[in-house]
Amino acid sequence: MSKSRRIISLMLAISLSATMFAGCTGGSATSQTASQAAASTTSTASENKAVKLTWALWDKDKTTYYQPLIDAYQAKNPNVTIEMKDLGSTDYQTALGTQLAGGDSGLDVITVKDVPGYATMINAGQLEDLTQYIKDNKIDTSLYGGTTEQVTVDGKLYELPFRSDFWLMYYNKDLFDKAKVAYPTNDMTFTQYDEIARKVTSGSGNSKVYGAHYHTWRSAVQLFGILDGEHNVLDGSDFTWMKPYYEMALKEQNDGICMDYATLKTGSIHYSGVFENNSVAMMNMGSWFISTLMADNKSGKSQAKNFGLVKYPHADGVQPGSTLGTITGLAVSSTSKNKAAALDFLKFVTGSDGAAVIAKTGTIPAIKNDEVIKTISSMEDLTQYRQRY
Repeated sequence: MSKSRRIISLMLAISLSATMFAGCTGGSATSQTASQAAASTTSTASENKAVKLTWALWDKDKTTYYQPLIDAYQAKNPNVTIEMKDLGSTDYQTALGTQLAGGDSGLDVITVKDVPGYATMINAGQLEDLTQYIKDNKIDTSLYGGTTEQVTVDGKLYELPFRSDFWLMYYNKDLFDKAKVAYPTNDMTFTQYDEIARKVTSGSGNSKVYGAHYHTWRSAVQLFGILDGEHNVLDGSDFTWMKPYYEMALKEQNDGICMDYATLKTGSIHYSGVFENNSVAMMNMGSWFISTLMADNKSGKSQAKNFGLVKYPHADGVQPGSTLGTITGLAVSSTSKNKAAALDFLKFVTGSDGAAVIAKTGTIPAIKNDEVIKTISSMEDLTQYRQRY
């Protein structure tokens, strides 16, 4: 195995709980299967008839791969128009659920953000069962490296992954240099992480630098407690194992080490903004932010030009380098009036062609073939990232 492939293989390693769907049941049957829809619907992507698809997603203006995917698909299917429906990242599932609850939502393609949302939509019968379509179209699910097994419910698939990410720690080298504090390392306990965050915090008002940052997602704190491989946010009713991490974050909030949750929530403050304007020295976030940060640095939007990446902090007794994986998938609405075209677009985005487009933006796709690995490992902007990993 080549050096670059070994590096990328390490970068892309993810750990997912096999019990994430414990207790989740399949939704009600739809009037026709996805495969039947593809065969019977006249509005197919391959025909000349004009078709408009509405794609539910979030952070349209902050995500680098949406438009390239649409452009690449429309180049092959000029009769298909794809409209992005941005439902926002903070309350995406709530907004999506409200729209889908009405029955005829007007949505065709749905981006699946997390496991709870996926399970909810399946139970409500809002997603097409893709199982037979995958079989009929000979889609090789082994290319997803086992991630489809994590989203299989009662032997059925209602989404296909197009992104596979993991969490890590971003840090601003300039802020650390200014504070004369050593950079965080790949082997950092939570005690050390908290100490470093306190050392690099400085200033007040508009010049305030926060040592750490936690976005408003529950995962920004709760995922810390899952690193030991023994706990699961979907299994059981005793969540006392989260207590040490919430206590750490709340203590940091009270001491002014991180921004307070109420301000972030009520102000709908995006994590990219506070990191890119040099207000945050360290931030735990997913690998999906890499491409956004690179693009904003190129465009001049970001002031955080000199950044680094290290592995997630870990609890005592947990192996350094342990992290959490996330799957982002595409599904088709069970009420879509253009199911054949929607399925064809899903197949493109989640397939090898879509993976190649996604990789060129610096984002890690769900399919990691040789072309994808070569594309990501050769990106000049990821040099400092590869050095750390």
